[in-house]
Amino acid sequence: MSRELTGVLPELEVIRKDFPILSRTVSGGHPLVYLDSANTSQKPQVVIDTMVDHLERHNANVARAMHQLGAEASEAFEDARDKVAAFIKAPSRDEVVFTKNATEALNLVANTFAWAEGELSIGAGDEVLITEMEHHSNIVPWQLLTQRKGATLRWFGLTDDGRLDLSNIDELINERTKVVSLTWVSNMLGTINPVAEIARRAHEVGAIVVVDASQAAPQLPVDVVASGADLLAFTGHKVVGPTGIGVLWGRKSLLDQLPPFHGGGEMIETVTMERSTYAKAPHRFEAGTPPIVEAVGLGAAVDYLTHIGLENIHLHEQAITGYALEGLATIPGLTVLGPLDATQRGGAISFEIDGVHPHDIAQVLDARGVAVRAGHHCAKPAHARFGVQSSTRMSSYLYTTPAEIDALVEGLEYTRSYFKLD
Repeated sequence: MSRELTGVLPELEVIRKDFPILSRTVSGGHPLVYLDSANTSQKPQVVIDTMVDHLERHNANVARAMHQLGAEASEAFEDARDKVAAFIKAPSRDEVVFTKNATEALNLVANTFAWAEGELSIGAGDEVLITEMEHHSNIVPWQLLTQRKGATLRWFGLTDDGRLDLSNIDELINERTKVVSLTWVSNMLGTINPVAEIARRAHEVGAIVVVDASQAAPQLPVDVVASGADLLAFTGHKVVGPTGIGVLWGRKSLLDQLPPFHGGGEMIETVTMERSTYAKAPHRFEAGTPPIVEAVGLGAAVDYLTHIGLENIHLHEQAITGYALEGLATIPGLTVLGPLDATQRGGAISFEIDGVHPHDIAQVLDARGVAVRAGHHCAKPAHARFGVQSSTRMSSYLYTTPAEIDALVEGLEYTRSYFKLD
């Protein structure tokens, strides 16, 4: 099936050599075909080397140690903040808060809104709006908030082709709406949502817009101001960075109004036995020793992606995704969940095959060296909307080749034969 694809990164083979894990074999000598990047991306050698160099030569705590190593660690940590700010086109480095992942970032937002006073406070009669395609990390925190505060949780439904149903947007976004929180790109359906359009409508009623960009940041150029977001979260391990590091961006004026999330070192101005006063953002939200080497690794990761160009990565993802959709369409009994237009979706494609459990599909593929994910992908409500408990998901990235998609399709053909579906 492999053919020449328009949009595929011309230096693809060079890029692949940057990722040492892609050269290994698995499952009885099969070459690794890694199609689980929506779960976690692989890491280029430069990220690995940068983290090792920091640990070997500059390891110390930040903003505490009054010696050269401490100064070097602090400089490296804050340089990473500068790099992330540039990556997402943030107006100020002080708008970038480091967290341990996007889940913590979203929980930070929901909890600080629960504790906020004045115009940011949420209570009985107020509404929080999410969508039916959210990752659990952008559902559960808002459920907890609205339950604790007596507010109402509402959501956009989904159309049959896996897009947001915006037919009742004027009903759902109204004068009672305090927060609209939604994913930019669905981790299950692949759908790219019209975030800026929804943000404009939300701002008309004075609502705060929170965007989960965990799947967008790896594959789309992100401009936080142009997106219309007031707060935006993503995670390092999906943008070829390490685990244990996430990002919360917020408008400075908004961050300065939010109360602290965690209490401890470095988030304070002064502490007495009676009361404490708090540092300004971003340090107000970074209590305790932060993930220092992880932040340094994330800085190297966004440098790497910036060098390749997010516009180029996006075109590559569209080309590979379109090729994958063509290949999946040749498999009898296979149904894709989500949009079928590669220009309207990201690189995660969830699907079912009649008569085969998703876990069995993943296991058979794994035996052939093809790594995919099976389950509900932390998106149970979206699966329920389409009447399925789980699905198999393939997800490509900047290092994915057409030949790897061919290996997936061949593996699925073998799966049908293995389970005697022909």
